[in-house]
Amino acid sequence: MSRQDDNNLNRDIRQFTNKLGVILEDVLQHFQVIFFRGFTFLPDMAMHFGSFVVTDDFIRTTGQSDISDGIGFIFHNIFEDFSHNRTYKRATNNPMEPPYVRIFPYAISQTLQFKKETRVSHVSISISASYLKNFLNEDAEHFAYLFDSANNFWIEELMNDDILRTVNDIVKKEEPTAVKSFYYKMKAMELLFYLFERLKKRESTTSLKLTAKDIQAVYRVRDKIVSSLSCPSSIAELKQIAGMNELKLRRLFRQVFGMGVYDYYQSLRMKEAARLLREDKLSVSETGYQMGFENLGHFTKVFEKHIGKKPKKYAQIFVR
Repeated sequence: MSRQDDNNLNRDIRQFTNKLGVILEDVLQHFQVIFFRGFTFLPDMAMHFGSFVVTDDFIRTTGQSDISDGIGFIFHNIFEDFSHNRTYKRATNNPMEPPYVRIFPYAISQTLQFKKETRVSHVSISISASYLKNFLNEDAEHFAYLFDSANNFWIEELMNDDILRTVNDIVKKEEPTAVKSFYYKMKAMELLFYLFERLKKRESTTSLKLTAKDIQAVYRVRDKIVSSLSCPSSIAELKQIAGMNELKLRRLFRQVFGMGVYDYYQSLRMKEAARLLREDKLSVSETGYQMGFENLGHFTKVFEKHIGKKPKKYAQIFVR
């Protein structure tokens, strides 16, 4: 990518963020931007997506935007770079961190840690709470926690195929030649539809007001779970990591991630098992043993519960 291309990308990013009242004075110097596109539908909504490589270890604290009562939706590291697209032929070999879908109010600043030489991609949607509430209409009552200004919520959701497909429609398909802004607004709303379809399946519980300390504690627990998918951590160990009692840990974890600690562990475990079958082409028995199962019948049962197919049938889909 030429220096002129870099300058054009940085200019596009600054123009987009300036429209939203966001300042990125010293942030861009830490990134090599691969591509970026941003669309504003002010005063209610904005969307941007892109990919970049981190050039230095640094920490960024997110700020406010001009969207009133803004809620952020981040689809992080869900798509690969445009290695097939002639405009972005330069693919990167840098490692990517695990994907996530996250929802948070802009009233809570995010502290984001970036590691040198990692690759990051995202689709981000910012939307005003009032606009979202009107859009949801009669279904808004199911998501009251999003619209209570006194409640500092924080939600993370697992990706599904509908979300993945829509993200790739947004990022990888050719731009329409007409009514481009309208197209991307509709795709953004489609993406939110699939996300809220998942959120509606969550159990209705009384939400606790979250502090920054609570959020950090819950993510320390999540990171511990992710670090050892072949062997579950004990609740005693997780309580110690969180620095809170078991009841509070279980309630906060379910509130943020939409499922209990063990169900979350099993869900991620089966997603990793599916990846081993799909990408590493391991056999069913190799995958089961690698994920810590001694009984392959039990592995098959758990896999089918979370993935929807028996592992052997799932693996056959990807045989060429």
